[in-house]
Amino acid sequence: MKNYHKYLPITETEKDWGFYITTVGYMHINPKEPYPPQKGHPSTHLFTWNKGRILNGYYLVFISQGQGIFESALTSPRIISEGECFMLFPNIWHRYKPDTTTGWEEYWVGFNGSYPQDIMSKTFFSPQNPFFEVGLNENLLVLFQRLLETVQNGPLGYHQCISGIMLEILGLAHTISVFKKQSENEDLLLIHKSMFLLRESLESPMDIIKLIHNLPMGYSKFRKLFKSETGYSPHQYHLNLRICKAKELLQTTQLNIKEITYQTGFESEFYFSKLFRKKVGISPSEYRFKKLDKQ
Repeated sequence: MKNYHKYLPITETEKDWGFYITTVGYMHINPKEPYPPQKGHPSTHLFTWNKGRILNGYYLVFISQGQGIFESALTSPRIISEGECFMLFPNIWHRYKPDTTTGWEEYWVGFNGSYPQDIMSKTFFSPQNPFFEVGLNENLLVLFQRLLETVQNGPLGYHQCISGIMLEILGLAHTISVFKKQSENEDLLLIHKSMFLLRESLESPMDIIKLIHNLPMGYSKFRKLFKSETGYSPHQYHLNLRICKAKELLQTTQLNIKEITYQTGFESEFYFSKLFRKKVGISPSEYRFKKLDKQ
């Protein structure tokens, strides 16, 4: 996924809705890369590690790779690792950054309104303990990706749609952190991590052998456990994800077949169309027109 962020204009309609999104983004920070980037963000959101920052809304940040450090006026410095979320609260000083040896990947969303203010006044979320151990949860990743894609595509009424997605994210993050099984099987955690990484790499072919090298597990055991958990081999699972993504892009965007081929990581338009027809039964163009005819 390419780095992307957007700050959304807030109108009276969004305020009347009671739950509105102020910004969304994804960023990959390489080891030793300066952080945070000083370009493309409004002055209200810029900060340095020495000075930190105070914002006037709520924010949820999800670290999907790497690790770093977080500190606020109400919390001591804490190491943040992949699979953790942290919340930022209005008018509370904070600062965070990735470790220079690992970098990190972060998803974020800012939100506000009378409804989230009411939620935050309860005991579900606390500025004294703004951390959520969610793991590399594939469902959470899907929601963040759907949030970003909806903003990028900008369909009619999307401001209200993304507030619904954000409410799902909050509910899922809270539920996972509260009911997360501390004794969950370590092998199963690794399989879930691999599923997460496969979904994160839809834009490029996945080197399964390279993926397994990042897991303390042999290839035969990994393949057996992966198929037992998902019903598919790792390669087939990744291919199915890419085909499903292509179907979604055909239905919801005006991207041409070549652009969809690129965004789903296939080596050529011919190869993509061939695999799509084999999986779906019709060509990508036929699938798009068939869906349009039903509308």
